[in-house]
Amino acid sequence: MHPARLKERGFNQALEIAQPIAKRLQLPMEIGLLSRHKNTEHQARLSAKARWHNMRNAFVCRDSANGLRIALIDDVMTSGASMNAAAQALKSAGAIEVFAWVIARTP
Repeated sequence: MHPARLKERGFNQALEIAQPIAKRLQLPMEIGLLSRHKNTEHQARLSAKARWHNMRNAFVCRDSANGLRIALIDDVMTSGASMNAAAQALKSAGAIEVFAWVIARTP
């Protein structure tokens, strides 16, 4: 989540979901590897095509992900544009696999 959006919302819903999952599954959780450096328009306000354009280059890896298998966790996935952009950044940083774990999927 971009820092401006976090300030606006007051909490990071994906982080709130990820913490108990990581604890329960005894998986390491790294919240500093991937960051959203582009403060994008709210996805819900955009068409499907615009969502994909909106997410282009929105994420950056702060460190190498060489050899890692990573689960990205989000609350709701609609078009998949955000997950795809995040996964691309992780793969570019060397991640072997990136999995999308979501709580809900819109039709």
